[in-house]
Amino acid sequence: MKINSIRLQALSLIVMAALIIPQTLMAQGSKTNFSGSWTYNAAKSSQPQGQPQGQPQGQGQRPGGPGGGGFGGGDFTVTQEGNLLTVARTMTGPDGTERTTTSKYTLDGKESINTSRMGDSKSFATWSSDGKKLTIKTTRTMSRNGESMTMTSSEVWSLTDGKTLQIETTMSAPNGERKQTSVYNKK
Repeated sequence: MKINSIRLQALSLIVMAALIIPQTLMAQGSKTNFSGSWTYNAAKSSQPQGQPQGQPQGQGQRPGGPGGGGFGGGDFTVTQEGNLLTVARTMTGPDGTERTTTSKYTLDGKESINTSRMGDSKSFATWSSDGKKLTIKTTRTMSRNGESMTMTSSEVWSLTDGKTLQIETTMSAPNGERKQTSVYNKK
């Protein structure tokens, strides 16, 4: 009798695992994959809203580099593997030299720290409940001319179709809040 009870419990566990594991794997696989090379589409992108007149553009954790006046724009490449999103941007400086910067974000809601010449940034990436949108919230404190300044940004990434990436950015800095929608086409 005891052996039958153990067999029944083992069989119950196997049946439950057979039902639960595929659903768990499906839920993990249902998240949008942003991997690819992306080209900035200026015609479909909006200009920053809320920029005070005469103020320079921000230099926060830019979605695509300098192509949009320092707030979005530019081409970049995304690699998404497991719980890691890697964004590589190649930018051309005023002297014509190219420089590639790489930012890495964990996709499990844990803090990611990226270091650049502007200072360290701390980011948290979280998925929407349906796994279709990724929100990256970043805080960066930097010093400029001996003064410390903190900037925060929130980027909401989504694919409008398989070949179009949209990033809605809200950036807050001491000189106010700015919003922009940047659109990218997959190469």
